[in-house]
Amino acid sequence: SEHKINDSESHPSSSHQTLKGTSKWATSLENLLEDPEGVKRFREFLKKEFSEENVLFWLACEEFKKTQGKKQMQEKAKEIYTTFLSSKASSQVNVEGQSRLNETILETPHPLMFQKLQDQIFNLMKYDSYSRFLKSDIFLNHKKSEEQEENSPEAQTAAKRASRIYNT
Repeated sequence: SEHKINDSESHPSSSHQTLKGTSKWATSLENLLEDPEGVKRFREFLKKEFSEENVLFWLACEEFKKTQGKKQMQEKAKEIYTTFLSSKASSQVNVEGQSRLNETILETPHPLMFQKLQDQIFNLMKYDSYSRFLKSDIFLNHKKSEEQEENSPEAQTAAKRASRIYNT
C-alpha cells in the first residue's frame, strides 16, 4: 500500500467537485442544468435565440418525473402536452414523433412517458445551443464577472463561506 502517489489520478472526479459557476457549466450540459444560476443564464441566451421552450420543456419533464399521485401526474402531463407538444402549443418544441404522442396517453401517465422526447431535446440543446452558449456574451460576461469577484478582497471571505455551502 506504498503506492499512494497516483491516487489523485485514479479519482479524476474529485477535482470536479470544486468547479463552480462557468467552469462547471463548461464541463457538460448536465452540469449546467444542475445549477440554477446556469439554467437562468442559459434561458437568457435561448430567449435571444428564440428557443427557450427547449430548456423549459426539459425542466418540466424533470419536474414531471418527481410528481407523485395519478391525479397530479395527469394534470402535469396535460400541462406539458398543451404547453409544448400539441399542435396548438404556445411554446411548441421541435421533436420528431411528437404527433405520435396522442392525448390518450395523458389519461394513463407514467413518470418516463416524456423521456424519449426529453432526450431528443437534450441532444438538440447539447449539440446546438449549448456550444453556442459557451461562446456567447452572456456566458463570457458572467465568466468575466466571476473572475473579477475572485480577485476582489471580499472574495477571500466569500470563498470561505461558499465552500461551506458547497460542501453540504
